[in-house]
Amino acid sequence: MSIPTPEEKLAMIKVEPADEDELRCVETLAPGDFEVGFERTNNILEEAMEVFMRSSRSSMGVAGDSMVAVFTGKGDMGNASSGTYLHAIIQPAIIKYIMKNYTENPGVSEGDIWFTNDALYGGIHNPDQVIVMPVFYKGELIAWTGAASHTTETGASEPGGMPINANSRFLEGGNFPPMKIGENSRIRDDILELMAAFGLRAPQMVVIDLKARATAADRARKRIIELAEEKGVDYVKGLFRKMLIVAEEGARKKISAWADGIYRSANFSDGVGLEIGLVRSCFVSVTKKGDRLTMDFTGTSPENPYSYNAHVQAVVGHISNYIYEYVFYDLPVSSATFASIDFIFPPGSCLNPDVRAATSCAVMIATGVMSAMHNVFGKMMFSSKDMWQHSVASHGNAGNAMVVAGLSQWNLPFADMLAYSINSEGQGGRPTQDGVNAFGFPWCVFGRTPDVEEMELDLPILIPLSNHWKDSCGHGKYRGGVGTVQIWVTHHVPQIFFMAIADNSKMQTPQPLFGGYAPCTVPGISIRGADIMERMAKGDKSLTMELYDILSNKTIGGEWQNEFFARATTMFNQNDVITFGFATGGAGYGDPLDRDPALVVQDIRGEIISDWSAENVYKVVYDKKTLKIGKSETEELRAQTRKQRVDDGMTFETFNENWRQEKVDDSLLKFYGTWPDAEVIAPIFRP
Repeated sequence: MSIPTPEEKLAMIKVEPADEDELRCVETLAPGDFEVGFERTNNILEEAMEVFMRSSRSSMGVAGDSMVAVFTGKGDMGNASSGTYLHAIIQPAIIKYIMKNYTENPGVSEGDIWFTNDALYGGIHNPDQVIVMPVFYKGELIAWTGAASHTTETGASEPGGMPINANSRFLEGGNFPPMKIGENSRIRDDILELMAAFGLRAPQMVVIDLKARATAADRARKRIIELAEEKGVDYVKGLFRKMLIVAEEGARKKISAWADGIYRSANFSDGVGLEIGLVRSCFVSVTKKGDRLTMDFTGTSPENPYSYNAHVQAVVGHISNYIYEYVFYDLPVSSATFASIDFIFPPGSCLNPDVRAATSCAVMIATGVMSAMHNVFGKMMFSSKDMWQHSVASHGNAGNAMVVAGLSQWNLPFADMLAYSINSEGQGGRPTQDGVNAFGFPWCVFGRTPDVEEMELDLPILIPLSNHWKDSCGHGKYRGGVGTVQIWVTHHVPQIFFMAIADNSKMQTPQPLFGGYAPCTVPGISIRGADIMERMAKGDKSLTMELYDILSNKTIGGEWQNEFFARATTMFNQNDVITFGFATGGAGYGDPLDRDPALVVQDIRGEIISDWSAENVYKVVYDKKTLKIGKSETEELRAQTRKQRVDDGMTFETFNENWRQEKVDDSLLKFYGTWPDAEVIAPIFRP
């Protein structure tokens, strides 16, 4: 085996030096050629993404939680579509591995289709599956194309491809290293049979998604060849290298404008697998000097015996989710933007685990990384007169994956992660305005929330409630956007299987910025023997579809269960309330006492926040019937609150001395590492 080391994978993400021929081709570009050509690549990618979404079968693929990208002949990413950015930044490592190890045997040829989903070789986690294709023009390798998406089935020990009970990679189902699965632009039938076998719970979904990736990558490949026919091969090679040059220069210029210094963030989660326990899922120190950044993750908790671990390139992928959205948004989506960013990942941490570690829930542990990026970059950019408005508080960043499986009302096997709850999280508060309500999926802000009717048509569930989730936002001068809530009821079939992945039932990973509040936590609720279907059939007017009333008064009859949100696979019978599908809100920006009272009342009217929050968090006095604000009373109450804060305050030295004397129950630290430094206590035994 020739598994690349973490250092090798990080090096492969960096751009290969330009050779004389590439520089010559860049010089042949006439004025305006780059701008027009760059837009041509955007159009190629958008077309391929549309083909991808229309061809996919899984919920994530249909929703657009996918990515299509184009690469130089050396494997460096020149540009990528709007989509799941973490799928794009890792593909150079995959392509370069193929060229290094397989150029002679089995060879890289025109029409090849290469596939992988193994995080050891450059992937994220094995549900995230990638196809790359070489682009040859008159026998010369001039580019690569790639397409990636999340398919919610891998033949793992639990349905859904993200088994929370896995204690090693050997329980995660199909882990495929880079392999040639097709030639002459056609996938081999034996490979299709292999994929169907590993996707026994949902073979049609696995196979169709595989073909969709190949179709999308091939569409981009054909368009690049057409561009070479039209403009010449030197134009294509010069354009792709120029995209790398522009991306690197633009990134360095932006970084240079920020204040030098060290910026830190510590982010926590409340459990791994099915067990509750404190985890420092990300501790990062970012040193900014000149036009360079060094991200040091020393102090992150050790690897754990579950699947909540992420390999180093997957961490970089989660960093790219934030960077391409808020920092390098006006540059090509290129690996060259990372040319001036270096990384330090101590071995043995949950962000650089052993090769045998389970990593199928890598996206859950990496929520700490995504949340930390909002804090460290937000503080760095706040010092810049041109970019301070991009200091956005953390999104919900929950990514709580809820999977349903079984036989549908159409008698078809299925196992799918439903996109609605993850694609309707709240955006973080911004320096001059609130975050967007139900803005999208932090992993893919361009993903679409599926229609409820389409979900009910495709799957054996009924969704009687689908609303904004009141008070799910982090409060602040500018609050985060609220998320959503749905109720899922087993419908049409005798039973359905359900499992959930999460790490935010007791505490939230996202942190606010500059005095804001974190969003609320997420409960795991289900109701067995629920009477909701019976009462709806009778037209029972006492059954309201208002979340606060349902939860506080338990207006739906049955056996209520409130658990840690992460739940092992279990069966629910017809008419049971499988779960409440919560999507978290974004974190708040700025002190809630600085919020305009008129905005608070506006949120009351829009049912975005509750009266309780208005009174106890924002300290606004108003008439609950007329919603008229008591201006002087509000100013007085806020002044009293500020004074109380001062009276209750203490110096940092006093706080630090008191805090270090605090004792923590050892049972809560079994995944944390040593207290308080989060160092490794003992190696993990994996059978």
